Amino acid sequence: MKRFFLLGALLFCPLQLARAQLAVTVSPVKTAGQKAVVPLALRNNFSQKIESARAAVFLLDEQGKMIGQASRWVIGGSQDKPGLAAGATNAFHFVVAADKPLTTTNLTAKVTFNRVLLEGGKAANAAKDVVVTSSRR
Repeated sequence: MKRFFLLGALLFCPLQLARAQLAVTVSPVKTAGQKAVVPLALRNNFSQKIESARAAVFLLDEQGKMIGQASRWVIGGSQDKPGLAAGATNAFHFVVAADKPLTTTNLTAKVTFNRVLLEGGKAANAAKDVVVTSSRR
């Protein structure tokens, strides 16, 4: 039974990534003092430009306890910041400030998207159209 579940999960993962209209890869967290940097790689698989996208990052320690959070526009968000053209890629370095110095280097970032606006003001479904994966570096 476990083999069938594992096989089904392995077959489903590539299908889910193929449907991702905004594919986001999260690299390992880098720390410096009271700040953590979470590198994101973004790829627009929509057939139109993404005008803006807003994400939230939650920093978790090795016990899974949240030690910091932040929310930012990672694509667009204002008149002076460009969107992301169809088929284009971009990088964003998400900086999260903690209340106390970060004493551990074993941090995990949980990234969620809560708003994605396409060209012309059409809203995309962030829950279905965005897939966030972790790089294994």
